[in-house]
Amino acid sequence: MTSPKTPPQSRLPREEAIRIGKEIYKDTILPQIERDHHGEYVAIDVDTQKWAVATTTRAAVESLREQCPDAVNILCERVGYRALRSYGGSSLAGMSLLDKHDLAIRVQDGGRVLIQAITD
Repeated sequence: MTSPKTPPQSRLPREEAIRIGKEIYKDTILPQIERDHHGEYVAIDVDTQKWAVATTTRAAVESLREQCPDAVNILCERVGYRALRSYGGSSLAGMSLLDKHDLAIRVQDGGRVLIQAITD
């Protein structure tokens, strides 16, 4: 007997996925890993609240994909840092991971950085 296939998850609006993911990270995950995983990366499936931690973003996402192969709303955070990455000495505030997408990065007036997936 085969089990019914899980319906695919739908992509949340970007801001909502980030907000929910950051709440999960701050309230649930960070207290468990803060001491032993400083500087490592956490990938969070916003829909299931499952997560994985690893020494690189890629490794964290790959580990999460083993648990949640159909995840579409994924947020990555760096343990102990306000930003996932920094470039040129300034931080990019909480960046959602857009797995398997090309990215467009734009710096707007006032230094605001906008990162979006490039779609066909």
